[in-house]
Amino acid sequence: MVVIKEVSAKSILDSRKEKTISVTIKTNVGKFSASSPSGKSTGKFEAKIYKESLEQDIETLEKFSDYFQNEILEKFSDLRRVEDILDRHVGANTLFALESAILKAMAKEQKKEVWEIVASSHEFFANAKNPKNLPRLVGNCIGGGKHSESIDGKKPDFQEFLLIPDSKSVIKSLNVNKSAKINAGQILQTVDDKFKKTKNDENAWMTFFDDKRVLEILKDLKDNIYDEMKIYLDEGLDIAASGFYKRKKYHYKNPKLERTPEEQLNYLSNLIKNFNLLYIEDPFEENDFENFTKLLKKFPDRLIVGDDLIVTNVKRLKKAIEEKSVNAIIVKPNQNGSLIEVKRVCELAKKHNIKLVFSHRSGETKENILADLAFGFQADFFKCGITGEEREAKLNRLIEIEKSLK
Repeated sequence: MVVIKEVSAKSILDSRKEKTISVTIKTNVGKFSASSPSGKSTGKFEAKIYKESLEQDIETLEKFSDYFQNEILEKFSDLRRVEDILDRHVGANTLFALESAILKAMAKEQKKEVWEIVASSHEFFANAKNPKNLPRLVGNCIGGGKHSESIDGKKPDFQEFLLIPDSKSVIKSLNVNKSAKINAGQILQTVDDKFKKTKNDENAWMTFFDDKRVLEILKDLKDNIYDEMKIYLDEGLDIAASGFYKRKKYHYKNPKLERTPEEQLNYLSNLIKNFNLLYIEDPFEENDFENFTKLLKKFPDRLIVGDDLIVTNVKRLKKAIEEKSVNAIIVKPNQNGSLIEVKRVCELAKKHNIKLVFSHRSGETKENILADLAFGFQADFFKCGITGEEREAKLNRLIEIEKSLK
């Protein structure tokens, strides 16, 4: 069992050099720390990251430190008691970092991996005969939207252009994505006279090209990688449509035009067909369950993914299930904060055959527990960039898990 003797917290800088929280607990089995990422492209239905401010959450944790000393923590479900103590006193980032540190302490005390503590908490993993399903990697290769700066006043309107290797091996998939990203940079250097090898918040290439031109580059890239490595690359988009939706229209800047929701549906349908896209994330703004449903009905064999639509929230997932709006969801644990609630979201999605895509945030830390959570909850996909030390910390942890299963 784990007994918490002291809780403290401090602010650290994330990959965007912005402040986020790191929590440390002293326990009967040692000292454990965890940190939380921060998002830039955030859904308005996400939980508040701090109650009032990061500094106030740090003070609150220290005030509540003594309250945890009477709690004996042995299993994942015991996190509920921690949540009851802190109920409405801290924000999602703070709670996520604290619970992550506690899971690390439990794993140490039980001589297990963190993912084993997570896996034992739910039936869809615990009952599996051979629980070795590793998620497919989803890597951000070229970026636009809120995560990228304009080049000569232009950038892609879509936020992420994604590569998804068709391989069951994490290490092979990562090597493929790294080679593909290098190849993408070489193509951009050849065809984009303004390309300066600059990278955005998520370490993806930045370009002044429009969305269609980038998709054409990915099409060439896919052929190059197959010729070189004999691995098929699926392509995907994170459109992050809420970011350029206002007054009932989608306002594109490159090229400048407006689309109604119906025109957006037709436009995206053509892109899916013409570029054989597997993965479409947030194709419509965060309240438009209806058009998500229409797109999924037209393309039931593609992944229509809800992020801002769902925000790792059980109530919003239930609505999406009722309206048949998505067949895949993004899971960002700090969108919710409560890992107990994250578990509910994952179980509900699995029950309705909705794919789980565990995802990083644009402002990341070197914290790697996301990999354990993804494997522990048996995610179908792991969206964590391709390069950059904060991204690779998580990808390397997933590779460690893969190697431990052999």
